[in-house]
Amino acid sequence: MRRLRPTTVRARATVGAGLVVAAALALASFALLGLLEANLLRNAENDARRQAETVAQLAATGRLGRARPPGRAVEFVQVVSADGRVLFSSPNLIGMPALPPAPPETPGPRLHTWRVRPVDGDHRQRVVQVVTQTPDGPATVYAGASLRDADAADDTTTAALVIGMPLLLATVVLVTWRVTGHALRPVEAIRAEVAGISDRDLHRRVPVPATRDEVARLAETMNATLDRLEASGIRQRQFIADASHELRSPITVLRTQLEVALAVRDPELWPELIGGALEDIERLQHLAGDLLLLARIDAAQPVAAVPLDLGALVREVLEARLGDRVPVRTDLAADVEVTGGALWLGRVVTNLVDNAQRYARDGVDVTLRTTGGGAVARTAVLEVVDDGPGIPAGDRERVFERFARLDDSRSRDHGGAGLGLAIARDLSTHHGGTLTAEDCASGARLVLRLPLTPRA
Repeated sequence: MRRLRPTTVRARATVGAGLVVAAALALASFALLGLLEANLLRNAENDARRQAETVAQLAATGRLGRARPPGRAVEFVQVVSADGRVLFSSPNLIGMPALPPAPPETPGPRLHTWRVRPVDGDHRQRVVQVVTQTPDGPATVYAGASLRDADAADDTTTAALVIGMPLLLATVVLVTWRVTGHALRPVEAIRAEVAGISDRDLHRRVPVPATRDEVARLAETMNATLDRLEASGIRQRQFIADASHELRSPITVLRTQLEVALAVRDPELWPELIGGALEDIERLQHLAGDLLLLARIDAAQPVAAVPLDLGALVREVLEARLGDRVPVRTDLAADVEVTGGALWLGRVVTNLVDNAQRYARDGVDVTLRTTGGGAVARTAVLEVVDDGPGIPAGDRERVFERFARLDDSRSRDHGGAGLGLAIARDLSTHHGGTLTAEDCASGARLVLRLPLTPRA
């Protein structure tokens, strides 16, 4: 059975349209034939009823001799007495026996339809039976209207439907097949183009039809996805190149220090050489840890959805710091609850304070507050401000790029590999928040915004 099922969208659409149209045509045909039959029967019945009532009135007054032959619409008239004698007949029934009465089980008006072969060939007759009182006793008037026109109309309509329905159905199937094929042609072009795109030619794009319909929107969405994939590939290659460059310098220095220590035979110089090597190893450890964290962020690992007090988390991170170059002043609002992972949000706070400590002259200010309310969603706002050289307005987005460094005032000499703010922004975005560098009277001002946990 599965082999008989259509396997393409075009075939399924065509078969579905054909079945629906065939069912609709069949129902319409039956309804049309039924309405036509009912209308013609009703007309014949009305004609026969009028003729029977006219003859019944004449019989009731004893004037059957004045009855006129039936008109074109009525085929015959016959009046039968209670004892079965024919009192009056139209010319085409002269010499014919009395017609049988209507079946007694016929409900309502005494009407019945049956075939009267001797009259007008083999066509059906619509016979109306009316009982009336005559001077000689009760009599029954029969008036019959031929259904020749109804039968001819039924035959003609049936023949037209038998010929026309298959033609109409074939036309619908053909049109559906052609229209569906035309509509799906751009989809096939999109599929073929996507099938030919590899990881080395992500610059290719699928054709966008000028129809401005669902297929065009599909093509635009596909191109937008390819844009993101290309940007991700470029970013990944740039990240690998930058990471290799950053790893090369400490490895080179470490190798040089070890070679010097191996060449120097004076034991008094070994502690200094080994201490420098340990510093470079520590720098490599920090860089490797940052690269691993970035890889985890890029892998979109889920965030632990745990409600936590952001003020308590910031206070805990700051109290655990040792050897800060300048003091850190805090102004933390209470009961600021956000949802996220304490480890990753703690890393955001650490990176922001480390960045401020690196460039501050006299101190760092950390402020936590909330904004919003009513129709506006409430937000936790964490600001870290230093009194250092600041960040130029044109570089306030570039500082969040990976391995990004600005001029000499915020350079390699202050330590770090240019990953701290990039990690902080990625972690903030991962928690549904934002991290921006904003205007400040003096120094740099980094602002972290996180959505507050909804209260029951």
